[in-house]
Amino acid sequence: MSDLLQRQLLIKHARALISKGLTQGTSGNLSLRDGEAMLITPSGVPYEELEPASIARMALKGDGAWEGPLKPSSEWRFHLDILRARPDVNGVVHAHSTYATVHAILRRPIRAVHYMIAAFGGAEIACTDYAPYGTPELSALAIEGLGQKHGVLLGNHGMIVTGANLDEAMMRAVELETLAQQSYLASLAGTLVILPDEEVMRTVERFKSYGRKAQDHET
Repeated sequence: MSDLLQRQLLIKHARALISKGLTQGTSGNLSLRDGEAMLITPSGVPYEELEPASIARMALKGDGAWEGPLKPSSEWRFHLDILRARPDVNGVVHAHSTYATVHAILRRPIRAVHYMIAAFGGAEIACTDYAPYGTPELSALAIEGLGQKHGVLLGNHGMIVTGANLDEAMMRAVELETLAQQSYLASLAGTLVILPDEEVMRTVERFKSYGRKAQDHET
């Protein structure tokens, strides 16, 4: 994918955060891997005003220096550290969606109340302690909370989700918010029934072959 198309993809999904009700104002941020660098949304710019040139570029092996007319999101550090730590990840989405943030405020992980939690690679989406935004401390908590999974709640803050590409990360952002809503509302009605870990892990394996996959062509 060309540099221009990558930037346009970031803008498309940034605007989708608003249209899907996953964040508000200029909160939230997105990044994607671009070779030995990452492209990331800028700080404090309304998503409807974004243009391809607005997107910052930052070397993965660098110290936070960026290229572009606008400074990157204040959360660039955990985007950079996740892409460094997880070669399987190429897209990262951070949002302050309502129910995910409710769980984060309660410091309540999302447990296996529905089999779709398997989309995140395990039987629980962890919730970290609190650290101020943009700090190395928050980045370290995010990396630890993610582990090898694809979603984490940041204490008193919001969510981070990851994917093999940005489309997949956005799908997981929607799914995490849905799970958080289901879990919270069900907890108000009664005692949550949690699926066994082994059942979730069976579903994790089944998801690996679910949906449209590239097929080998006979010659």
